[in-house]
Amino acid sequence: MLDFGRYIAGPYCAMLLADMGAEVIRIERREGGEDRNVSPITETGEGPMFIGFNRNKKGITLDPAHPDSREIKRRLIASADVVIANLPLDVLAKLELDYDSLKAIKPDVIFGRVSTYGHEGPYANRVGFDPVIQAMSGAMTLTGTPGVPIRSVVPFEDFGTALHTAFGVMVALFNRQKTGQGQIVDGSLLATGMMFMQSLLAERYVLDIIRQQQGNTGYTAAPSDCYKTKDGWVMVAVIGQPMFKRWARLVGRTDLIDDPRCMDDLARGNNSELINAAMDAWISKLTTEEAIQQLEAARVPCGKVFQLGEVFDDPQVQTRGLFQFLDYPGSPKLIPIPNTPVQLSETPGGVRHRAPMLGEHTNDVLMGLGFDEVEIEQYRQRGII
Repeated sequence: MLDFGRYIAGPYCAMLLADMGAEVIRIERREGGEDRNVSPITETGEGPMFIGFNRNKKGITLDPAHPDSREIKRRLIASADVVIANLPLDVLAKLELDYDSLKAIKPDVIFGRVSTYGHEGPYANRVGFDPVIQAMSGAMTLTGTPGVPIRSVVPFEDFGTALHTAFGVMVALFNRQKTGQGQIVDGSLLATGMMFMQSLLAERYVLDIIRQQQGNTGYTAAPSDCYKTKDGWVMVAVIGQPMFKRWARLVGRTDLIDDPRCMDDLARGNNSELINAAMDAWISKLTTEEAIQQLEAARVPCGKVFQLGEVFDDPQVQTRGLFQFLDYPGSPKLIPIPNTPVQLSETPGGVRHRAPMLGEHTNDVLMGLGFDEVEIEQYRQRGII
């Protein structure tokens, strides 16, 4: 698999497949990709995003725009089952990495083509990032407290698109196994944004309900909010009548069970101030640990609001092995790398090795494609690799 991706959507898609055993070659410009040095944490400038999303990959440098890079590209493509790229359509065509160019070299190639808007329509050649689609999906108008639109700190449009595309690549590989045909797997942040916002968009379209920003308070259920304890914060989410009854008994407000304002989830969401007042009166007298213990005993979903540094010490995180701590050249400490986020019982995948240094495997990969040391050095001298 060839990874011409950058930032999150393309590299994370390829990472998921690399974790499951795919041989992935990350291809960067000679000076390094734009995403290599975002928020640097090493002496040589690598950032945690690059280090995390490019584990289990080999790394080579190549200037795909150089006219003399064609033979290297041809051999790379001919050797690959899958090509991943998240570049604008016009850039793909210029670099001869569009589907027609790939197919001419490898007729059954699977092309994971990731873009901001999709490769048809008036926005096909626009550039964009995750926050732009958070805005265009409507998500930012409902995030945060009343005031300015707020983006999520987690780039969920990028991550969601990577997941969708990785799923599509697996389906395409399965289809090729049956039919021998390759195809385009077309993922876009805009499509992901519409999918993730589907419920709120449909509610607005069908019922013309206009929602407003209301912080952590849920729209269609209560209690569903973040509540202050004596020494911290706890997130609680109650959905469904049985759970609501358990919560009401716990906080000593059984009168709310038969209150018409609390008759179902939607009614409770519409009367969240009433329910939140009852919750605040109960939880404000407790420490975070006390509150969580009692909520858990009543089978009410809850969780402590962690500071970032607390996440690593959580016993569930540790027991499940959700992080591996890897050495990376130039890093002052071992770097926590999230483990493969989905576990298979027979073929579990996992983090096998760190992300590559810039061009670390260029010689090995090109020699594997049949180039000799003299040819490789000539390519290097001519500024192609």
